[in-house]
Amino acid sequence: MHIEAFREHCMAVKGATESTPFIDPDVVVFKVMDKMFAMLALTPKDGIHKADLKCDPDYTLELRERYEGIGPSHIKTTLLWNRIVLASDVPDALIRSLINHAVEEVVKKLPKKKQAEYANMPG
Repeated sequence: MHIEAFREHCMAVKGATESTPFIDPDVVVFKVMDKMFAMLALTPKDGIHKADLKCDPDYTLELRERYEGIGPSHIKTTLLWNRIVLASDVPDALIRSLINHAVEEVVKKLPKKKQAEYANMPG
């Protein structure tokens, strides 16, 4: 997947915002309800574009076993985040699905009032 397609899919998420909150302006952060669901490095390292996505810990392990292009995030060291190599054995359709999954992970951990607010957002 090309980084612009990744960004477009993240920004198509209901209520999504993007910012560069870190010292390194090269890292774009995508949020819903002020909570991060994805990060994208704009400059490739060693010619490879990578992104980080929030993920259910059990699904994290399954994905890492199945795909060489999915591994631990260096930004977030827990099982709650995966690093995705965008040009790898990970199909574009799965990356889009993982973006949606990341948003679901964020929303389900919001307080009930915020979940309802998100559900009632236009889009």
